[in-house]
Amino acid sequence: MENFVSKQQKTGFQDVEYYLVKWKGWPESTNTWEPLSNLRCPQLLQQFSSDKNSFLSRVKKGKAITPKNSRRSLPPAVAKYIVEKAKQRIALQRWQDYLNRRKNHKGMIFVENTVDLEGPPKDFYYINEYRPAPGITINNEATFGCSCTDCSNGKCCPIEAGVVLAYNKNQQIKIKPGTPIYECNSRCQCGPDCLNRIVQKGTQYSLCIFRTSNGCGWGVKTLVKIKRMSFVMEYVGEVITSEEAEKRGQLYDNQGMTYLFDLDYESDEFTVDATRYGNVSHFVNHSCDPNLQVFSVFIDNLDTRLPRIALFSTRTIKAGEELTFDYQMKGSGELSSDSMDHSPTKKRVRTECKCGAETCRGYLN
Repeated sequence: MENFVSKQQKTGFQDVEYYLVKWKGWPESTNTWEPLSNLRCPQLLQQFSSDKNSFLSRVKKGKAITPKNSRRSLPPAVAKYIVEKAKQRIALQRWQDYLNRRKNHKGMIFVENTVDLEGPPKDFYYINEYRPAPGITINNEATFGCSCTDCSNGKCCPIEAGVVLAYNKNQQIKIKPGTPIYECNSRCQCGPDCLNRIVQKGTQYSLCIFRTSNGCGWGVKTLVKIKRMSFVMEYVGEVITSEEAEKRGQLYDNQGMTYLFDLDYESDEFTVDATRYGNVSHFVNHSCDPNLQVFSVFIDNLDTRLPRIALFSTRTIKAGEELTFDYQMKGSGELSSDSMDHSPTKKRVRTECKCGAETCRGYLN
């Protein structure tokens, strides 16, 4: 069975509680009223009771909602809520299953909404890497690689690129924001355990996409402790030209969406649009005091116009804590100027910030 609502009916000298049962795999026309004695689904019954109590405990105009004749049957509003909540729970579970089928990294993805009846986004497709728009080519074949036996010593990929190795022996980032990361690639002779292969292994932490209670829509929280300076996730999406981003940005502004991120490490030719195509980073909210930092990364593709965007923890993040990054942070490690043309999220209207940080700037842009 999938869900049910209840009523009471007097049978002989006793009041018998009946539940309207929606049977799994069968249409609603086959729903049946069943006495409690016929039900062998303690988890569903517990969820039913929890949903009912959650609705009844809501306060409206300073008074708790108390249904009339609650001993005989559930009022329509309560019954409707329980049914809608059950449908939402099924939809979110299916979406969670879809996300975990699509991901190619170790960390699991969970979905949670204890705030409202919002279901999965209707037009979002999970991807694991950049999706180039028509006319854009991303060359993911490395042209050269290192021959190191120990990439912590010797002339490895970052040294060849004119920078230092980004990670310490604990796989934590040790370079300053704005310094590019050059990881070993598919042509390198080092193995998969090389300490210079971090971002390419994907998210290692189990994360939860959850509905926020502060009006920020969906957010992302970690389900495990994350050590400071650790790689958390990549920001991926559709790669488009900056000209196309300008066109889309005007449309997105009217809808209050903030998913455009300029790839402006060296030039400003391309933008990542995570509106329709993206990964879990699509749901990470902004904060003026974030716990994630943006870094530009080069692995197989060494085109400096097309860096990969990696998010690293700035401090220790506790299990259950929401993950955030500053939407104005650029790959150079600097904040964008107030000019709309230089904002990584290409905002053209002033959007109020709801991060609640003591250092809040008041606006996202």
